[in-house]
Amino acid sequence: MRIAVAGATGTVGQHVVAALKTRGHEPVPLSRGTGVDLVAATGLDDALRGVDAVIDVTSTTSMSAKGSVAFFGAVTRNLLAAEKRAGIGHHVALSIVGADKVDAGYYAGKAAQEHILMATPGGWSILRATQFHEFARQMTERMRFAGVQLAPAMECQPVAASEVGDALADIAAGDPRGLDTDLAGPRVERMTAMVRDYLAAVGDGRHVFSVSMPGAFGKSLRDGAILPGPDARLGTQTFAEWVAAQAATTTTAA
Repeated sequence: MRIAVAGATGTVGQHVVAALKTRGHEPVPLSRGTGVDLVAATGLDDALRGVDAVIDVTSTTSMSAKGSVAFFGAVTRNLLAAEKRAGIGHHVALSIVGADKVDAGYYAGKAAQEHILMATPGGWSILRATQFHEFARQMTERMRFAGVQLAPAMECQPVAASEVGDALADIAAGDPRGLDTDLAGPRVERMTAMVRDYLAAVGDGRHVFSVSMPGAFGKSLRDGAILPGPDARLGTQTFAEWVAAQAATTTTAA
């Protein structure tokens, strides 16, 4: 099958592409580098010619509800319109556990994406996943101020991005599933400890301070709204195993 991947160069997108190749499919990256602008809807018709399914793993750096909703709304509508013109019958979207509960920030954009798909007749699948192990690394970049490392006060159940990529590849190769079973990691973790363990693994011994995020978003993080329910399927790689792999990579590079 020829399966287009929107966001193919991102954290999950790279694993989606690898998983598709392993399964004998032909991934078709959709990016500005391949002449496609998903927000402006340019280059999509040519890129989707002969494609059998589309996997959307795009993301935005915007943490505001307005920016996130605008981005995911535009990308989703543009992809669906182009897929309809191309006769593509399966759209697979990666969402996030808690998108139906947390009406704030990045989650608001994922909720908007879900609403658009659920109101669309035809074939679609949505996979909600928890945060990836790599989220800890992202926090070290986004929440470092004047040499001080902060981490949000929250519990999550992180999953390996590679396992999310595998799941999305399998979904895209089959019939549309609608809202699929949530995918989460094997253990609940505290973000402060995750950030501290990651920094230690890469040889950074700075202190990590936990901070409560403000507003409805922060309250949702503290209240467990982003944790999976009892029916979620669980991945196998623990955060500790992922951290050990990062430490080994750092040692080899040195």
